Formats: sequence, structure tokens, C-alpha cells
Amino acid sequence: MLNSHDVLDEQGPLRQLLDGFRPRPQQLEMAAAVERAIAETTTLIVEAGTGVGKTFAYLAPALNSGKKVLISTGTKHLQDQLYHKDLPVMRRAIGVPVVTALLKGRANYLCLHRLAQTEFEQQHSREKKVLLHELADAREWSRHTSSGDIAELSAISEDSILWPYITSTTDNCLGQECPDYQDCFVVKARRAAQEADVVVINHHLFFADLALKEEGFGELLPSANAVILDEAHQLPDIATHFFGSGVSSRQLAELAYDSVTEQVKEAPEAIELRSHADALNKAVQDMRLAMGRSEQRGAWRALKNKPQVKQALQQLQENLQLVNDALQALAERGKGLANCARRAQLLCERLDAMQQDSETTVQWYETFRRSFVLRMTPLDIGGTFQNYMQTYPCSWVFTSATLAVGEQFVHFTQRLGLADAECLQLDSPYDYANNTLCYMPQGLPEPNDSGYTKAVIEKALPVINASAGRAFLLFTSHRALREAADLLAECLPYPMLVQGTAPRRELLQQFRDAGNAVLLGTSSFWEGVDVRGEALSLVVIDKLPFASPGEPILQARLEALRAQGGNPFMDIQLPHAVITLKQGVGRLIRGENDTGVLMLCDPRLRTKAYGKVFLNSLPDMTVTNNASDVESFFRNNECTDEAVGG
Repeated sequence: MLNSHDVLDEQGPLRQLLDGFRPRPQQLEMAAAVERAIAETTTLIVEAGTGVGKTFAYLAPALNSGKKVLISTGTKHLQDQLYHKDLPVMRRAIGVPVVTALLKGRANYLCLHRLAQTEFEQQHSREKKVLLHELADAREWSRHTSSGDIAELSAISEDSILWPYITSTTDNCLGQECPDYQDCFVVKARRAAQEADVVVINHHLFFADLALKEEGFGELLPSANAVILDEAHQLPDIATHFFGSGVSSRQLAELAYDSVTEQVKEAPEAIELRSHADALNKAVQDMRLAMGRSEQRGAWRALKNKPQVKQALQQLQENLQLVNDALQALAERGKGLANCARRAQLLCERLDAMQQDSETTVQWYETFRRSFVLRMTPLDIGGTFQNYMQTYPCSWVFTSATLAVGEQFVHFTQRLGLADAECLQLDSPYDYANNTLCYMPQGLPEPNDSGYTKAVIEKALPVINASAGRAFLLFTSHRALREAADLLAECLPYPMLVQGTAPRRELLQQFRDAGNAVLLGTSSFWEGVDVRGEALSLVVIDKLPFASPGEPILQARLEALRAQGGNPFMDIQLPHAVITLKQGVGRLIRGENDTGVLMLCDPRLRTKAYGKVFLNSLPDMTVTNNASDVESFFRNNECTDEAVGG
């Protein structure tokens, strides 16, 4: 069996398996560090710059270790890419039998019980008819699928209203009490994961399992020898969400729907439950109306005492309690009603908790067009996360292209409580000094000026023309994006793609296919986007990505740190903005032969002392404030595509 160094080295098998693969010293160094961490059961944090090839750098020692390894990625898309593309290549390169498994959250698998339940409800109700032809498609597919992964069912769109009716949640799953338990696709996926040597999951599943101890990690984590968390910069925010609790209008509406369905089957004479459920549905709708028409998020304390909200909340609690009382009385009539009774009691408790003040959590709300969520989020998750790590004493590897501010990892380690971890920073092997140019235009107003976005577009247009399109324009707000799209609509001589007009994956494919398009995006395009070669040769960033201090969780963290005598700006806001900017900048160079221009518009990079913190955290680029240098750069450089390097 080849060791990790031999697999990734000049004469290694990857050279034969991948056209254009070249060994990189940084990749070899990371692989050696991961290998030590797994062998010695330690904690390792690695910032691996773009082009290091961190995926292969941790896959080689993971598969070579002979141990049980869990690998978690930032999104389901990256999870699928790792499992279906990168992992098979590394398994062939190593040449040893390694059993692998892909495990997703339960909402990604067909629930046979809820499929049957929905079919039954459609036959006995004249209300709320779902798309019957889609339901028929799902039933036909259920007879042939072996995995139950709904990604297979391409005939039904991702945003179909059917999915919540034929998949389960932790709330409505009957567990071992389910009549379809033996054929459950979630159970089968868990069993396969328990038997595998390497299991690929995603961060949302990872934290859902830690927080709820329900999704299968109760069996997986105790047997794991190593946990590798890729795209680790996302972990603090995801952990903050999952270690909290909440009540959503969807949970309440689903409780009402499921209660009626189970009542019809298990207690048909208990018609009062149906009227209570109808009243609960109306109370949910009234609560949404009382919270205001606009979509927003904010501190709950600022909203809950408004007369209309207070009255709607009281009515909601009363109707939920009536449903709860009725369900508790009927719980012994059947497994479905018993499950609804458990859910109703939990939702009552959470609504009551939202009425109590707390010093350790942030209470906040979020409204959407027709729905709302009330949340309680912990201020500090470091201690909680450390407790979980100590509960499962194995090797822990955290890696991302963006974890450090300058050369310091303090911002990341403090949020997760990783005081004793080994930290390794590996710069990108790409030649940024010769292949890129950083353009910082002069003469722009302050970012809070009402004419700022218009001024940015005026400065960017000549650069976009010099680049012949092929550009990402990244904005820090949807408002700025919409204004920029309006300004460019009549004067841009290249195809324009705007976030929100189509799914992200579709926009990116259109961008690649066009070859000269200009794409306008906000937060979701700042990371996880990989466009290699000539199609992307210019990245324009309108402002430094400081999070809004009015965001409720951030606001509470800033206030808490200020009360402790800390510096909220230097300790929280600045480090977060630096890491976010590094993510945006990382979109530009994705291959060894890529060239391109980074246009940073925010004048605070030069006028504020903290501007140096941002610039010192970026790759080594030539900086100019002269637009003619940009034109010369594009004339003198010709981008070419580059092969995969792991």
C-alpha cells in the first residue's frame, strides 16, 4: 500500500489518473500533517490557500489510515462532488479496498409512511390538493429506487410543494414505531454509513445530529477515529444555528395538517381536533400578518410587545394549547397521534420560552412572504462544541481556504473553543504576483453615500470592457445588486446574469457557456463557486463585507463583548469581514494558468487604518490605482484552462 506522500508525489498514481496533475509542496505538507493528526489523535486546523489541493491532501491519509473517518463538507453539492468525483479517484490511486458511504439528512430521502399518508389524505379531503401527477410520479419511483435519495427524482422540481408531504423531519418521524421502519431509506442509509470505513456527510447534518442526537450520529460518532471538516469557516455560524431552538409557522402548519390526517385514521369520531387544527392554522396566518408585511429579521424583544403582535401571539398560544390538550387525550389511540402529541407539547414549551428573557441566548425573529420563524440562539457555542469534542475523543481536522486573519487563527479558534489545536497556514502555490492585478480606483465617495453604487458602476464599466465581460460583480447587499443591475441594463454590451433570476447552478452554467458574461451576485456567490479559465477574468467587489450591526445575533454578541470590556469591532466585525473578503477574492484564480484582475472599490482600504488588515490577508498581488494598467494587463495576458489538481 502506498503512503500519502507516494500517492501525491511526482511519480505517484495520481499523475497517471489525472491529466495535468502536479505535486505541490503545500499539498504534501498538509497531507503529512493530517496523517500525524489521525495517527496521534490530535486536533489540527489548516488554512490551505486556493490551489493547494486540500481535498486530496486529506483524502490520501484518511483512506490510508485504515480507520473509521467521517468527512463533512459545507454543502450537499460539495458533498456529492467529493463522494462521486474525488473519493473514487483517490480510492483507485491508493489501490486498497475502502468501503465508503454517502449520508444525507432525512429530508433528502423519500418517507414511505408519509407518501402513503399523503395519498390517503388526498383521497379523503377536498382541501389542499397537492400536485396529483407528481404524487403519482413519486409512487412509481418508490417502487424502483434502492436509495430513496430524492435527488434521483428529477421529474419533480426542487421547489415542488410535494416534498414536505413525502419526506420526514425530526418532528414527524415515527422512528421505530413506524410501520414502514424495516423498509425506511433513512435507516438503510444509516446502516450503510455504520458499516463504511469513510462516510461523507455535510455540516448541517453533522450539527443536526450533534444537537438533536437523533439523525444517526449516536451510532456513527462513537465509532469514528477521525472527523475531517472541510469548508470549516462555515462551522461557527452553522453551529450557532443548530445549538439553538425555534418555532416556525411551517412546524405549526404541519402539526395541524398531520393531526387531522392521523385523527381521520386513528380516531375518526374525535372531530373536535379538526376544528382546533383549523383554528391553529388561522392563528398562524394572523400571527404572520401581525408581524408586518415586509420580509425582515430583528430582535424579538423589539416586536413581541407591540399590541397587535402581543394579541396574535396570545391567540396562537391558546389555539396551540387546545390542539395539544386534544392530542394528549388521544395519544394512546395510535402511533401517529402519539407523535403529534409529542410535537405539540414541544412547540408549546418553545413558544413559552420565547416569552421569557434570557442572558445566554438571543431571541430573534425572521419573516418571509407567507411564513415566520421565532428563534433562540446561544450567544457562545465554544463551550458546547468543546463538550461534544470531548465526548467523542478522536482526531479532529478543520480545513478551509479562509480561516486566518493575517497569520492569526484566533477568531476561528475562539468561536469553537479550540484552544489547544495545532494551526498550519499554507499559502496558495499560484503565482498571484505575475498572474493577477489588484485595481483600487480613486475618487469614489464613502460607501454610505447615496450615489456610491452608481459611482462604482461608472468606475467598473471601463474595466468590464477591457476584460471583454468575463466578470463577477460581487455586492454586499441585495439593494446594491438591484441598483447595479438597473444601471447596467441599458449600457452593458455583454450578457448580464443576475442572482435571483434563475437557480445558482443554472446561472453559473450560463456564465461558463457564454464566455463573455457579467454575473451580478451577493453573498451566495462569494464562496463555493469554481469557474476556471478565461470565462472569469475579473472580480469586482463593491464594499468591504462588514456584517450589518443590526443583525440580531451579531448585535447581541457585540453588546455582550462590549459589556466584558472587549473591542467588538476589532475582535468580531473586522475578522469576520476579512475572512469573507478572502472568500470573494478566491473566486478569481482557480487554476495555475488563470490570470485576472481584482477590483476593490471600497476607499476605506486606503483611508482607514484597518484597511491594512484586509490587504495583508490577501495573496501577494501587484496593486494599482491606474485604469490604464488594467487595460495593459488584459492586453498582455491570455488565460488558459488548467487541469484538476485535487
